Amino acid sequence: MGFPARKRAASLLMKVSNFLIRKGIDSYLVGGYVRDALLGRATRDIDIAVAAPALEIAQRIAKALDGKYVPLDAANEIARVVLIEGELTQGERWHLDFSTIRGDIAANLSHRDFTIDAIAVNIRDLGVDYSAVHLIDPFQGQKDLEKGLIRVVSKTVFQDDPVRLLRAARLAAEYGFTIEDETEALIQSQSQLICRVAGERVREELCRLLSTSNAAHFLRYSDYLGLLTAIFPELTATKGVEQPKEHFWDVFHHSIETVAAIERLMSAKDLEYKDEILNLVPCSPTLIQHFNQEVASGVTRVTLLKLAALLHDIAKPQTKSLEPNGRARFLGHTKEGAEIAGNIMPRLRFSTKETKMVQRMIESHLRLWQMGGEGMPTRRAIYRYFRDTDEVGIDTIFLTLADYLATYGPNLDREDWQRCIQLTEYILSQREKERDIVTPPKLINGHDLINIFALEPSRQIGKLLEAVREAQAAGEITTREEALAFVQKRLATEEQKTV
Repeated sequence: MGFPARKRAASLLMKVSNFLIRKGIDSYLVGGYVRDALLGRATRDIDIAVAAPALEIAQRIAKALDGKYVPLDAANEIARVVLIEGELTQGERWHLDFSTIRGDIAANLSHRDFTIDAIAVNIRDLGVDYSAVHLIDPFQGQKDLEKGLIRVVSKTVFQDDPVRLLRAARLAAEYGFTIEDETEALIQSQSQLICRVAGERVREELCRLLSTSNAAHFLRYSDYLGLLTAIFPELTATKGVEQPKEHFWDVFHHSIETVAAIERLMSAKDLEYKDEILNLVPCSPTLIQHFNQEVASGVTRVTLLKLAALLHDIAKPQTKSLEPNGRARFLGHTKEGAEIAGNIMPRLRFSTKETKMVQRMIESHLRLWQMGGEGMPTRRAIYRYFRDTDEVGIDTIFLTLADYLATYGPNLDREDWQRCIQLTEYILSQREKERDIVTPPKLINGHDLINIFALEPSRQIGKLLEAVREAQAAGEITTREEALAFVQKRLATEEQKTV
């Protein structure tokens, strides 16, 4: 393999290299950037090991390149420079992570996680011809790259930093690599160490794994490694929990299959992908853009959708009951599941917004069927659905579809599935064609109710305004005069009830 570099990366590295050389500081490209460059993968994350205090160097680099300095680990002297604006980056976000070399570069590499990450390049060697760059590769990482193997550098790597346990699975998912047998056995024997890792670090690795197109497979593999239930102990109780006969899998495997179904649904956007089931799935540039939207740094809607899929039935074990005929019921599992997710996500340092989005998807994942009834839903029903699901209305629809696919598995009835898709297409088309259903224009406000009807500020005003919006969405009122008449009639009815 050669050592290529994108033009923008080469320009940026030359700036950093010149700065460090002028200061007489030995420095090396290490880790993920070298790995990705050797694989020909584009990346905007550059790891640099310096023979100097990394925090100080990062601050000076940030100032020189007009970037933002972010200390990551003061105790271990690791810092980040974030570059967004400027001629070098042209609006792209770049991360330069600086770490301090302890001893020489060989000693530094011996403390890294996997052989494919224990390759270095002396920054002084960087020139015009990157293919002639000398690789410092004491653990044969380049050979493992060529074989597609993830192998530990030493037997203590997971004890030194347990987040590497999950990183191994994440790297396998991202690169399509295989974890070497001895490394796999080491992960299984030390999997519980992941419980010691700070939530935000687990979150970062988990989200990167979920963002891959084959996350469901690696969730199963993570369970085999002993990691999944160590991260989500609440999932343990779902194993072996039987469901009604239409369900092909128990609760645990159904949950992972729902993630797989999300990935299957998302692949419908690939026009070259031929699938009898997927051909029916609605797909548009607007939907693709919606699911690719970034909710938080590095976390898209589809990543959160997969997390909601994994957790959507997590309360089924505790809500299970049997009817006289022996049929299992899980009454209230959506609400209780949302509450459990509300405990899990802050533990993993997800933001309040991310947590609420996942909670709302879990709590509402049966609403699609309740809305449809025997025929197509009314305007009022569609309004109520999007009002209650707020910004995750579309996401929840696709969670429901994935849940349906993962319920029946290979026993899916094609005609029933077609009816599900027809319902979905109707709701989405109504939402697009008649935006007034989702966000009806404001005809009256609280001041109108206070001034015209002599009402006191209270919860009653909010309830009346919501009733007006719902009537608008249903097409029952369209003007300010009709809205005021609607309120007057409603107040009169309420007054009669109190007499």
